[in-house]
Amino acid sequence: MSSTAMINTDLEIIYPERDGRPMADNTRQYEWIVLIKEGLDSLLQDFVAADIFWYPVEGNPRIVQAPDVMVALGRPKGHRSSYKQWQEDNIAPRVVFEILSPGNTLPEMFNKQRFYQRYGVEEYYVYNPDSNEMWGYFGQERWQEIDNFNGWVSPLLNIRFELTSDNLIIYRPDGKRFLSFFELEQQNQQLEQQNQQLEQQNQQLEQQNQQLAQEKENLSAKAERLVVRLKELGIDPEQV
Repeated sequence: MSSTAMINTDLEIIYPERDGRPMADNTRQYEWIVLIKEGLDSLLQDFVAADIFWYPVEGNPRIVQAPDVMVALGRPKGHRSSYKQWQEDNIAPRVVFEILSPGNTLPEMFNKQRFYQRYGVEEYYVYNPDSNEMWGYFGQERWQEIDNFNGWVSPLLNIRFELTSDNLIIYRPDGKRFLSFFELEQQNQQLEQQNQQLEQQNQQLEQQNQQLAQEKENLSAKAERLVVRLKELGIDPEQV
């Protein structure tokens, strides 16, 4: 009697969540990744992530990239170990940022660009903080290169870029610029100092009001005593 071996075709496919590489190669690159990620996260109601694997094709874990920052418009905020597109209503991240470091190579960046263009990214931004250079593309079916970043406004995010002679500045739709944690802390300290100064001024005004009220009360008492004295002298105060 022969038997046929049962083959399990329902093997679980492993989608790795890390590749052993650090999120950033240096502090400057890390600071820019955090600045953009946190700035967008505070601005949008959508899913924003930094340095997690994006798997666009179910069943093929070899097709993967880990953008420095990506924005999946239409997907809710929340923690994810990776972005599996088929579990996200098949919505691809539509905006991607890459922050260059000395470790990035031209073939690596070329492969990333092809990946993002193929799998649905509509805005792709690359910034080199060491050289203060930036380039990018936008579009759906066919990308167009962004010629000038001075005053460029993201069609999807409505944020504005200013590339000065020595720095990149990103502005929110309300005109406020993206701030680092250090800058936010400084701003909070300044606001706290201003609040303390306003509190001191309010206390001084309250003391002045109390003094004025006391002086008014004293004058009123003096006036009453004067009326009494005039009447004692037989003088009608209303006729004076």
